[in-house]
Amino acid sequence: MIDGVAIRPLRRIPDERGMVMHMLRADDPHFEKFGEIYFSTVYPGVVKGWHRHQRMTLNYAVVSGMVKLVLYDDRPDSKTRGELMELFVGDANYALVTVPPMVWNGFKGVPPAPAIVANCATIPHDPTEIERLDPLNNSIPYRWDARHG
Repeated sequence: MIDGVAIRPLRRIPDERGMVMHMLRADDPHFEKFGEIYFSTVYPGVVKGWHRHQRMTLNYAVVSGMVKLVLYDDRPDSKTRGELMELFVGDANYALVTVPPMVWNGFKGVPPAPAIVANCATIPHDPTEIERLDPLNNSIPYRWDARHG
């Protein structure tokens, strides 16, 4: 587990009309503040990453489909420096994943369908506070290929 990362199971309330899917409330003890919410789609097998934010805390929930969410901690003063986390989040594991600032993260769509990732971020998007790395050519010790066996 990476220091500062939290995984919280979320409620889905189905009935004959459809379903309510909880994500984050202002009165949740783990709610920090509201900056913006946005949705990102990812096609099966496609990687969106790596990136990290200097000030923004991310609150991810996958509302449709599945993703492989991978986190990497290279923060110099972190007690979990060098740690990787791999999570499968979405239809089979509906959860809120909170990612603190300065933790690298990315996700890959899991077949067969596209996924929709919601992020309730603590600050509005600011292109000056985000860093990006090529998902396949970087210093993070992780390979995005599927592992069999």
